Amino acid sequence: MTSARAPRLRAIWVAGGAALFVAVMGATITDLGPWYQSLRKPDWQPPDPVFGIAWTTIFALTAVSAAITWRNAPKGAEREWLIGLCALNGFLNLLWSLLFFRLHRPDWALLEVGALWLSIVALMIFSARHARLASVLLTPYLIWVSLASVLNFDVVRLNAPFG
Repeated sequence: MTSARAPRLRAIWVAGGAALFVAVMGATITDLGPWYQSLRKPDWQPPDPVFGIAWTTIFALTAVSAAITWRNAPKGAEREWLIGLCALNGFLNLLWSLLFFRLHRPDWALLEVGALWLSIVALMIFSARHARLASVLLTPYLIWVSLASVLNFDVVRLNAPFG
């Protein structure tokens, strides 16, 4: 392997590993057991298997976006910002699952999802400064979280109060 390819491959492995970590942690937190099954959900909710397909695709695209941005960002502060934005987004992604599925608080998750949505927008804006494609690859993530936000709102509306 040439020395020029090594950093590029390292960025792909690190971004892929981070995305995989968040995906596995999120899957571990997500409990589709009796509590979730008992919730009233809107008629338009996608079937459960769609969620796994969507999240797998989103995490793959997010990893590719991060690797592209890393490769195109100058060293130093710009790369540190990328790491910070990705870490914040991963944390907020997991926090939403924790609030909704483990703590059984869709109402709190609805409040938190705004921060998750904004973290995706921040990643898109930051990535666009370095590679337009990296920003575009995050579009399905933003669309899915927007849809999930409306779904979260409907679950709260149909089932409140919680706690």
